[in-house]
This record gives sequence, C-alpha cells and structure tokens, in this order.
Amino acid sequence: MSPLMLLLIAVAGVALLLLGVIKFKMPAFIVLLLVSMLVALAAGIPIQEVAGLVTEGMGGTLGSVAVLVGLGAMLGKVIEISGGAQVLSTRFTALFGPRRVIAALTTAAFLLAIPVFFDVGFIVLVPIIYGFAKALGVPPVKIGLPVGAIMLAIHVVVPPHPGVVGGAEILGADIGWATILGLAFCAPLGVLSYFVAKRINRREIPMLPETAEQFESFGASGAGTTLAKTKAPTSSMVISMTLLPIVMIMLGTVGGSLVPAESTAANILGFVGSPAVALLVTVLAAYYLLGVRSGWSSEQTGKVMDSALAPAAIVILVTGAGGVFGKVLTESGIGTVLAQSLAAAGLPIIVMAFILAAILRASQGSATVAIITTTGLLAAAVEAGDFSTVQTALILAAVGFGAFGLSHVNDSGFWIVTRFLGLSVAEGLRTWTVLTTVLGVAGFALTAITYAIITAAGV
Repeated sequence: MSPLMLLLIAVAGVALLLLGVIKFKMPAFIVLLLVSMLVALAAGIPIQEVAGLVTEGMGGTLGSVAVLVGLGAMLGKVIEISGGAQVLSTRFTALFGPRRVIAALTTAAFLLAIPVFFDVGFIVLVPIIYGFAKALGVPPVKIGLPVGAIMLAIHVVVPPHPGVVGGAEILGADIGWATILGLAFCAPLGVLSYFVAKRINRREIPMLPETAEQFESFGASGAGTTLAKTKAPTSSMVISMTLLPIVMIMLGTVGGSLVPAESTAANILGFVGSPAVALLVTVLAAYYLLGVRSGWSSEQTGKVMDSALAPAAIVILVTGAGGVFGKVLTESGIGTVLAQSLAAAGLPIIVMAFILAAILRASQGSATVAIITTTGLLAAAVEAGDFSTVQTALILAAVGFGAFGLSHVNDSGFWIVTRFLGLSVAEGLRTWTVLTTVLGVAGFALTAITYAIITAAGV
C-alpha cells in the first residue's frame, strides 16, 4: 500500500476517533477498540489477525500499566483518606507560600523523574497533586500539567529511561554525555513548562464529572468506613511513603549498574527495583503505617484501598485501548513507511532526527518506540558521518525531543494524564498535547543551537 494511502487511513482513523468521543460522547474505551479494528482492516491487516492484534495491544499495554495504576491508586487513596495529602499540602503551602507551591512541586517532579518511569512517577504524585490543589482551591490540572510535562521531558532524553538508553546503544552515543546534555536541556524546560502551563490554564477548564466527584470527595472520610479514631500522619511520614518506591527503583537502577550483570546481586537489585515490586512494598508499608498503626482496623484499611480500584479501572481500560490503537498503527507500518520516505529527503541529520521521531510519535503513540525506531533508521548515517561524541549525544537528544511532543489519543500517557486530571479528549488536546509539543520544539531548539555551536567549534 502506498505511503499516501497509509497516511490517509491514519488521519481518517484519528478523525473518526475524535468524532465519536467529542461529538457523539461515546465511551472512549469502545471508540478506541472500534476505530482500531477499522484502521487495521483498512490498512490491509488480514481479518483473521485483527482480534489477536487487539488482544496483543491491550495485553502489552496493561501488562505494564494495570498493576502500576492499581497499586498507585491504592497508595493514593490511603494517603488521601488518612489525611496525609492534606497534611503535606498544608505543610508545603505554609513553607513556600501559595504562589510558589506549583513551582516547588514541578521542581520536585524534575528530580523524581530521573530514576522513575513517567507513568509510575505521575501516578505516585497524583495524591500530592490533588492535595495541593485542594489546599490552593484550584483544579488539579493547574498543578498536574507542568508536573506531568517536565516528567515526560526527563523520560525521553535522560538515562536510565529505556528509550534513550536503547537509542544510545544503537547510535553508539555516550551515556554520560546523554545524561549531562539531557539534564542541561530539561532544566530550562522545567521553567518553560511552568509558565506555558500557567498561560494555558488562564481560562476555566471543565473537569470530567467522574473526576470532579472524586476530587471533591478527596480528603473526606469515606469508603464506607468509620475513621473517627484515625490520627493524621506526619508530613515526614507521607514524604517517606512517596519517596519509598522511588528510592527502591533508584536502588535497582544504580545498584544494578555497579555489580556484574546476571549475578545474584544484580538479579536481587533488579527485583527490588522493579516498579511493580517497589509500589507493592510501599502499599504494604502504607497499609500498616498510615492505616493500622494510625488507628484503623485491618478491615477498614482494606476497604479504603479497595475503594480506589473502581475509578482506577476506567483509567486502566482506556489506557489499554489506547495501547491497542498504537499497536495497530505500528503493525500497519504507517509510521515506518513515512519515516523511511522522509529519510530519503536529504535533510541535515539533526533536523531529520527530530522530524522522524515526531512523525513516529504521532503515528503510533509510544515515545520509547519512536526513539528506538528513529535511531535504528539513523544508525547507518551516524556511523558513516564520523560525528564526535558530543555531536552523537546531541543527535540522540534531538530524537528524544521529537518523541516528546504530539502526545494524543494513541498514547497511553495521554489517557493517564487526562483522566487523572479530569480532562475530556478535546481539553486534553488543547492542553496536554499543546504543552508537550511546545516543550518538544523548545527542547529541539536548544539542542540544534548547541549542535551548531559544537560543530562550529569542532568539538
């Protein structure tokens, strides 16, 4: 099938999806599944393979997301109902002042995102976002947008995240330089994220009814339990519960690199540092420290945690369906065909790196897949170009920033952010998609300017 036809099919699929969700108010889960099947058939995928592809796309996404969302929601609920989020937000508000709380949390998110995958980090911070929003009397989107954006920026350009590490391996880029340059570029992007999100949030953004109900009840006694005997945890205890999974993941990442590969120590550290294990341990710790030890019975604590799973199920299913759509677009070859056509256009390699990654990101949704695929397409050109160590690291950064923007309906991260912040699809496109795209372009501009300076200096 011709590249033009594949492009038209992809555009028609996205348009149909938006029409069903925005115009006809159909459930996003159903529309995503239906459009995924129609696009698969239109792109020439054999009819007998479509159902299996849907299952594969759903399973591949939920395998990594369902456990994390479920455990993260439980952790958030027990922090919420115990009064922990309110205690922490009140403490930060008093310490930094109401005008600086959003900037402070954005800075904290920058640091937390270095060792932690984007989805995990954002889910862990959701109760803190809600608590701060409650304390400031603002909707969670005003706090969550800059926090999510800077965490995603770190995810696409700073090791040890999988896309940039895999891309570095393919291009032969130095991990140390990739880390230094990635952090150097993301620091000003954190500031830009704060101000761009502030501008986007100037208008009132309606919140989805189900999220509004959840947010309004946040911090109140509920979940069918009697919580009169419960004492609120200290802010240090809540911070410890928030940092525990991050420390465990960091221990697995950093510690694993200091011991021989495939050794017993490496295997143990890998197990301890896996996101699912880290969150499970944290949930168990919160079960006792924030629940039972604070005065709840074991049954009450269990009911509080169980009450988090119903709203989490919506996020999980919609995210999985978004993974199905991304899988169909990948298997149909839409992104790859377009990328190969562009690669033959003879653009400067730094520009080509950004555009190829952006097209692949927009066409199939996953930033990691976009980075790995783009670096694979560029590997031969980089090897033949005799680029310096710094230049190669800058090409890798350009790929990462290309995979940063254009987060939309085929990206599982889009659904996680928009559903937790209460954004409709239309509002998600106006806010989250715009913010990630602006920051992606800004990050590439910093990269291209640095590349020009380095090239001129012969470094």
